[in-house]
Amino acid sequence: MSRKFKEQHKRIEQILGGKFSDLSRRLETLEHYKAYLAGALQFPLEVCGWEDFEWEEFYLFGPGDRQEYEELKRTKASYTDVLRMTRLSERIEVRYGVFAHFTRISDRKRFELPLADFKAAHQRSPEAQILEDYAVWFVNY
Repeated sequence: MSRKFKEQHKRIEQILGGKFSDLSRRLETLEHYKAYLAGALQFPLEVCGWEDFEWEEFYLFGPGDRQEYEELKRTKASYTDVLRMTRLSERIEVRYGVFAHFTRISDRKRFELPLADFKAAHQRSPEAQILEDYAVWFVNY
């Protein structure tokens, strides 16, 4: 286990470990993590995608048409967009995690999307580590 992962695990344990012996992703740990995020994040916050979104894979790695992809990006959020996260959503799903409200900076289109898909656009911001820790926990626990 790398030093970075050990430090990250320690931070995640501090967030969840006081209340839960099992840190796995489930509704109660998601609700607890959301409460932590609500107090730790400063809104608004500029974010971008970690990697391509699920809907984009057909166009980026499959047989999808490039022109159709560009057209869909007008109405759907893309991992290439810079978005302003304005607040956390009430919505939580075990499969997708905590959701948040976003506004695309380029055209002000609004979205409600899973938070684990995003990283801070400015990696030196205090929120960058908070978002990364959440995404790592969500994917790996």
